[in-house]
Amino acid sequence: MSERYDIAIIGSGVAGLSAALNAKIRKKSFILFGNEELSTKLVKASQINNYLGFPGISGKDMQEHFKEHLKDMDVSITEDKITTIYNMGEYYSLMSKDNFYEAKTIILATGVNFGKPFKGEEEFLGSGVGYCATCDAPLYRDKIVTIIAYNKHEEAEANFMATVAKKLYYVPMYKEEVEVDESIEIVRDTPVEIVGDTIVKKLVCKNTEIETDGVFILRDSTPPAQLVPGLKLDGNHVEVDRLMKTNLPGCFACGDIVGVPYQYIKAAGEGNIAALSAVSYLDSKK
Repeated sequence: MSERYDIAIIGSGVAGLSAALNAKIRKKSFILFGNEELSTKLVKASQINNYLGFPGISGKDMQEHFKEHLKDMDVSITEDKITTIYNMGEYYSLMSKDNFYEAKTIILATGVNFGKPFKGEEEFLGSGVGYCATCDAPLYRDKIVTIIAYNKHEEAEANFMATVAKKLYYVPMYKEEVEVDESIEIVRDTPVEIVGDTIVKKLVCKNTEIETDGVFILRDSTPPAQLVPGLKLDGNHVEVDRLMKTNLPGCFACGDIVGVPYQYIKAAGEGNIAALSAVSYLDSKK
């Protein structure tokens, strides 16, 4: 049986880190999922002017301060992408492509999923559209697969999928050089619509069409409605109260995922509140 944590925090941006630090201070067992580099959005910020005590700091320098703080507090990051979270009543079950975890409470701090879904994306979810290629790889053995990737680190997932699929198309939505297996066909185009009948048949891009049996959309964060079934949304954001509580008991959310303004200082404060709310929830259950 896997360890059941008091708190599982999904996201290593400012909100998630703040939540983790406060979980540590309150002596709760927790696991923090994210990236060792913390946040790609943070690193790209040339200057941050409204974070109290750090006038004009760059995102890169702030990242180093955060890393140092985590080190001092002995907080580690688990680099495993959580794809689905199920409410089991007394606890939450968290699934990744290779593992599963259990936690009494969860804090969602995955950031905002910028942009609307592609036309046809929600319609064909589970019928040829997915968000984790390696999870569903066995279903696409000897079939044609297309991956739309928003981050360079998804290249490893594409390389794995290429060993299973008959043909793999890779549509990078980032500007860095693409370094994938030579068997993969790179398509530099803008996806517009996913088309099919009962299942996916093709991906329509601005300048081309790709006939495919499956489309995997690898965004930096899974849309919250897909991540946690039953979660109540307010538009594209997770609906919370002032204590960062969602409609699901023991589930909290903070940072950009709960709405504007998309600012680091606001995210840090909400991460603090979410952790304290999770601690109060846990203590009330004793």
